[in-house]
Amino acid sequence: MAFGSFNKRQQQGPMADMNMVPMIDVMLVLLVIFIITTPLLTHSVKVELPKASSSVNLSKPDHIQLGITSDGSLFWNGKAVTLDSLPARFGVESKKNPPPELHIRADRQVRYELVAQAMSAATKAGIVRIAFVTDPATAQ
Repeated sequence: MAFGSFNKRQQQGPMADMNMVPMIDVMLVLLVIFIITTPLLTHSVKVELPKASSSVNLSKPDHIQLGITSDGSLFWNGKAVTLDSLPARFGVESKKNPPPELHIRADRQVRYELVAQAMSAATKAGIVRIAFVTDPATAQ
């Protein structure tokens, strides 16, 4: 803080320092208020809660194995189907709760167009969880 001098010959300029005393007073008042109110917040109502054992209920959704061979043959869980019958089958399966997952097992040489058509039929029917099954031993 700057103080004025007793020398009357020097010209007094405006004081540019901030007065910190009111701010310190406010902070001390707030500190006292918090010190007083904090012990009051720790009191709680004693409630004896019931005891129960619980375990996680994991319900894995069913899955559909859709096999696609290199010659374009489709297999629904091991049974031969046609591309035209997929939307109806996916529609029936999507009504289940929870909806099943679609696992696509496509041959390495299969055309992508056939895989895309099968995926499109599944998503239009409401099956949103689609996975590709691969063999990590043969992946290079």
